[in-house]
Formats: sequence, C-alpha cells, structure tokens
Amino acid sequence: MKLKRLAVTLIGLLVLVVGASVLAQVSRPFRNGSVWSIGFIRMKPGMETAYLNYLSGSWKAEQEAMKKEGLILSYKVISVEGHTPGEFNLMLMTEYKDLATMEAGQDKADALSQKVTGNDEKQMQGYRERADIREVMGNRLGREIVLKTKKSPSE
Repeated sequence: MKLKRLAVTLIGLLVLVVGASVLAQVSRPFRNGSVWSIGFIRMKPGMETAYLNYLSGSWKAEQEAMKKEGLILSYKVISVEGHTPGEFNLMLMTEYKDLATMEAGQDKADALSQKVTGNDEKQMQGYRERADIREVMGNRLGREIVLKTKKSPSE
C-alpha cells in the first residue's frame, strides 16, 4: 500500500515537473501594453478651427490635469483623411496604463473634470454647443501590443 502511494506521488511530481518545463519553454512574442480610449469625431465642414480651439482650450486643460494627477499617461489628437462626408476626420486618443487603472481612476477623473470644466450643467451645455461644430461617430478601447524582438534560430 505504501509502495503504491509512493508511486502515485512520484508520478504526480513527474507530471508537475514536466508540465512546468513545458510552460517555461512557451513564450509569447509580445506583451500587453497600455490601453487607449479613442474617440472618433467628425468636425463639421467649416467648423474645424472652432473645434480645434475647444480642443486646445478646455479639452487639453482637462487632459493635462488628468496627466498631472497620474490618471492618464498621455493623449493625442490625430487628424485623419475622411473618404466620405459621413466618416470621422479626427481621433482623440487618451492613454491609460491598463484597464484596471482606467476603471479605478474613474471617480477621481469625474471629480477632476468637475473642477476643471465645471459642474454637470455646465458640461452638458458644452456638449450641446459642440454638437453644432462636431459629431461623435463612436468610441473604442484598444490595447497596445508590444512586440518582443525575436531571436534568430542560431542564438
């Protein structure tokens, strides 16, 4: 009976050792990077300067405050070529360390937005005013994939 128990234990240990060595050999050629929140905006014809004035003012001030507080890593405004009149022509990108950081900082970001931009009523008025100069086409979350340098077979 003891011999049987010892054999089962040894087989179990062997399976664990072999499994661990197989896992150690499997390596992904990438790692997960930061998370981006991307807003797709269509600036209405003739309203580009008006919307870019808003971005360089209130929007940038809010992004800078969030960056200073460590809630975001960076932000970007990317102008893109719209191929049809109904497509977006601007992307507003905000970079977070990861999803957990983005979600954990939401209450702090909301409070900071109230401080920088104003109360809910003032923010809603701003949304109504911007509706005349731009249209929000959608929002997406994306995760950066950081590719590792692949070693050559001779190494």
